[in-house]
Amino acid sequence: MADKRDYYEVLGLSKGASEDEIKKAYRSLAKKYHPDINKEKDAEEKFKEINEAYEVLSDPTKRATYDQFGFSGMDGSGFSDFSNFAGGYGDFSDLFDNIFGRSGMGSGFSSFYQGRRSQNGPVRGQDRYMRINVPFLDACFGKKQSINIDYDERCEHCLGSGAENPSDIETCNTCNGSGQVLKQQRTAFGIFQTQGICPDCNGKGKKIKKACTHCKGKGYIRKNVDVDVNIPAGINDGQSLRIQGKGEAGLNGGSNGDLYIEINVQRHDKFYRDGNNIYLDIPISAVDATIGTNIDIPTIYGDVTMKIPSATQSGKQFRLKGKGVQDLRSGKKGDQIVTVNVIVDEDLSKREKELYKELQEIQGTKKGDSIWSRFKKSFH
Repeated sequence: MADKRDYYEVLGLSKGASEDEIKKAYRSLAKKYHPDINKEKDAEEKFKEINEAYEVLSDPTKRATYDQFGFSGMDGSGFSDFSNFAGGYGDFSDLFDNIFGRSGMGSGFSSFYQGRRSQNGPVRGQDRYMRINVPFLDACFGKKQSINIDYDERCEHCLGSGAENPSDIETCNTCNGSGQVLKQQRTAFGIFQTQGICPDCNGKGKKIKKACTHCKGKGYIRKNVDVDVNIPAGINDGQSLRIQGKGEAGLNGGSNGDLYIEINVQRHDKFYRDGNNIYLDIPISAVDATIGTNIDIPTIYGDVTMKIPSATQSGKQFRLKGKGVQDLRSGKKGDQIVTVNVIVDEDLSKREKELYKELQEIQGTKKGDSIWSRFKKSFH
């Protein structure tokens, strides 16, 4: 045990910390180091260490033993096996509510983990997560998109109980319906009493004499369905939508979790979006930049005529009010920012070359007042 850190130290607490302080510290650290969010190399080990500390300090009996005997009191008592950290620890399922834009989830489904709890009552299913690709313009204007998913729907015949009839459900005689049994273990420090899951009913507190003929005792039926997803106008890359009841199946008739869909907005080959503004780079000729012109600018709403004033320099930006993306909350539209790039034509006709030559000769008569002459004078 020499390589273990003190459990209070792991959670950043003093030995007299209250239950609320322990829970608060655990939630903060578990959220910080959860491997689905924290991609540092040692995040998984830290997460295990945090859960191990919380498993002991959140239980009054285990905490009292630890306070009296330290790690020696944990040996052989069934407290020290935390290798299966993803199996969940108390009060963990609500840590990640309203967390969206995570990086590194990848495509497909991913689940956070529910905390250990008594299984003899209805337990809500885990939430699921997936990512879908949405074309750029569909994200700007919104659309209804259908996705195909597999999910476990509660069996309507047995209402999730897994029994053919209510009379086929009986209380477990081993644990008397509690789902847990007490165990005593004699150690060098005395007799320790621990509470564990009932081996006969697997913590459910009940047994089923005859399994449901529809779901084969599972309590749910696997289904493949098409789900309509309403993608709102203005949704941005990384934001998420919630589809209620299409997550993992619950236990003992508990409701399904929810399905969270992360939106991956695909790139457009010309438009670029930043917030509610849209950016577009356009090329114009040196002639148009010099003497000015009117050109039709593409926007997501169609072409808009924009004036290019004379003597426009390359890199100049113009704003088209209200030609951006609609804000999800206020409905107000952003702007389109147009950046002008002056391009020299490489494929000139004979007549165009003659005119440029004539212009060059005219500029040469300015007697030191050309652009190049003014630049050279700046060195003296």
